[in-house]
Amino acid sequence: MWPLLGHGAVPPAGSSRARPGTGNVSGSQRRQTAYGDEVSDLGTASANDTLVRRFLAAWERRDTEHIVDAFTDAGVYHSIPLEPIEGKAAIRAFVEGFAAVPPGRLEIRHQIATEAVVMNERTDRITLNGRPIVLPICGVFEIEDGRIAAWREYFDLGPVRAVFAPSG
Repeated sequence: MWPLLGHGAVPPAGSSRARPGTGNVSGSQRRQTAYGDEVSDLGTASANDTLVRRFLAAWERRDTEHIVDAFTDAGVYHSIPLEPIEGKAAIRAFVEGFAAVPPGRLEIRHQIATEAVVMNERTDRITLNGRPIVLPICGVFEIEDGRIAAWREYFDLGPVRAVFAPSG
């Protein structure tokens, strides 16, 4: 499935089309992940799949430390309808802004992973401004050395705006 990822996709390990210098760890190096696990498959599609699943589970728990630690120091979160958030300090401030928001459910419908990219289609069920909201989302995660270097989310901002609109 990797050709479907488009520009920047990394072919499967062992492919004759693999590109060197992608910034990913290859081989059987051991390293501690953002979640404290020591893994020998860092940089593999499987490890990246697990990283993103645990990252989204941390959002469900509102676990700020796990969320922020999953990013590289220069990590970027970009909710495409809005301005990007760059660097761990800014990401931390953004995540802490959700402290009073009730935990939600981030249901992954489909997810694919390579050595450098994880993409998912999911449905987020959250409460904003005291009102439930359902957001279909497509997420793209660029992974470097077992951490999220960039996270982009594509969704319709209309439902979010609606929960903040005056009732009546």
